Amino acid sequence: MTQFIIHNMAPLMFVGLFAFLLLGYPVAFALAANGIVFGLIGIELGLLQPTLFQALPERIWGVMSNDTLLAVPFFTLMGLILERSGMAEDLLDTIGQLFGPVRGGLAFAVIFVGALLAATTGVVAASVISMGLISLPIMLRYGYDRRLASGVIAASGTLAQIIPPSLVLIIMADQLGKSVGDMYAGAFIPGIVLAGLYASYVAGVAIFKPKWAPALPLEARVFREPGGSSGIPSLLVIVAISIAISVGFANNVSAIGDLMQPLIGKKFALNGLDELIVVSTAVGVGLAFMAAHINNWLKIGLLSKIAERVVFVLVPPLALIFLVLGTIFLGIATPTEGGAMGATGAFVMALARGRLSFKLLRQAMDSTAKLTAFVVFILIGARVFSLTFYGVDGHKWVEELLTQLPGGQTGFLIAVNILVFVLAFFLDYFELAFIIVPLLGPAADKLGIDLIWFGVLLGVNMQTSFMHPPFGFALFYLRSVAPAKEYIDRVTKKITAPVTTGQIYWGAVPFVIIQLIMVSLVIAFPQMVMVYKDDAPKVDSNRIEINLPPADGNAEPPPLTEEEKKQEASSNDDIMKALGGKGDDKPAEPTKEEAAADDIMKALGGKPEPAAVTAPPAGKQPDAKAAAKVPATPGKSRDQQAAEEIEKALKGLK
Repeated sequence: MTQFIIHNMAPLMFVGLFAFLLLGYPVAFALAANGIVFGLIGIELGLLQPTLFQALPERIWGVMSNDTLLAVPFFTLMGLILERSGMAEDLLDTIGQLFGPVRGGLAFAVIFVGALLAATTGVVAASVISMGLISLPIMLRYGYDRRLASGVIAASGTLAQIIPPSLVLIIMADQLGKSVGDMYAGAFIPGIVLAGLYASYVAGVAIFKPKWAPALPLEARVFREPGGSSGIPSLLVIVAISIAISVGFANNVSAIGDLMQPLIGKKFALNGLDELIVVSTAVGVGLAFMAAHINNWLKIGLLSKIAERVVFVLVPPLALIFLVLGTIFLGIATPTEGGAMGATGAFVMALARGRLSFKLLRQAMDSTAKLTAFVVFILIGARVFSLTFYGVDGHKWVEELLTQLPGGQTGFLIAVNILVFVLAFFLDYFELAFIIVPLLGPAADKLGIDLIWFGVLLGVNMQTSFMHPPFGFALFYLRSVAPAKEYIDRVTKKITAPVTTGQIYWGAVPFVIIQLIMVSLVIAFPQMVMVYKDDAPKVDSNRIEINLPPADGNAEPPPLTEEEKKQEASSNDDIMKALGGKGDDKPAEPTKEEAAADDIMKALGGKPEPAAVTAPPAGKQPDAKAAAKVPATPGKSRDQQAAEEIEKALKGLK
């Protein structure tokens, strides 16, 4: 029995961990207790040294002093401030009015706003709860199918899982030992593609099941002109002008840089296509925002109500996205610094709206502290668990198990994704990230898999942990705000049926399937993630060619400077003395060899010891005549030529 435990300590630790979890203990304490118990067993069996636990304080301090994890409370606070200051409500109301005339317009609005909230908050709970409170009653009011409505809200809220600045990606980068900025850049396109797949599903439902996704009735469209028109042409005009300004700025950035040089003291320049796109877009959107404000202040009436509403509501969150993600992608700020700027921007936006109060601030900080403590405690428990697990070589056991799977990289990716998908039924993202990811990362790296790509792939897969029944957290968040009993609608004054738990679960199933399709797309098209890599041209060492000018015995060396002429003359005099030629100094008593050695030292600049000369290989003596015939190399220094003359002098003395 003892030998069985010794040889199977690593798998037994996993069994013990799941036993703790099934008994109902919190994840953080289950991890820590499991690590300590099996550590003591390992010490008793002689597998581990008693000094093992001396490393615990250092590992815990490593967690507490990790600057990257500071981004978690910053982004959480930013999201909660924005959500509770009414930004989400304004966005949903405005975009719902904009897409309202289209079948499925409210569902499209939920997906669009979900993507915007994901790019500004990064918190799944805030997105799902806010959209559930705001959009679900409206969708039920106008006849949306309950399964479609609940599924769209839950799925759109989980976009905060994969679209930067996601808390998920921060933890993933920390566990894989990679840059958070690279993880953000790699996840951006898959996040947008996933949102597009959600919208495609809604479009299909609107075509084939039009009763499930009706358009808003005319009386529900409040942002209309006095004459009854929608005002959409005015919005299209300002969008076209904004695009034209952005394109014009991008095409004339060099000339603009010359004009700005006297003002800023240096030439304004943008390096790379990404900087050009980000800054040009910011200029176009900023000028459109200023034009809308001028139109409103001066009462010119050039913009329709819907155009003004869209500009005033959309531009501030877009500016915040640029402040956070733009500075991170451009390398101006780290993710932690970007989170701090985002939290500050959220405070400013709440103040500008007049909705920042002490009560709101206290609630946001309280929720931020709870979530941050939750994450840190799980991470500490995971570090205690991994200390013992690594001590019994559990990581090697996992690595050998996974790398020996049939099919190479493909077989490994299929097996890992199936494992993560199954475990996501019972564990949430943080538990998966802290327990499973540190064990999978080394095996993936050994197989030559890019860890950023691997991290984004796992992030998309783990997104299903929020969605699939029966333990999906997004479903529980929606259940907490969805009507559980019949209620009277405040607008129509009609009795509205509740949303059942079964409807919420069945509504999530199509979106879980879409997420699995997205996992397959990321595996099949890694280029979606690989855009994070530097676009600078790479040098292929196999194609490097070095072309030297041909040796020319008649080539003249480059002209000497006056200082070099003096040094050459002094060296020549000393060499002549060493050869017994014309010289002023005559040795009194030293032998010829000693005198030559003294003169050679003078020629070398008075160094205390002569430089060592490498002896020729055995059996091969230098040929003085052949050496004399070697043409002078134009690039050879005067010191090298003097050394050759000294070597000839020594050969003559022999």
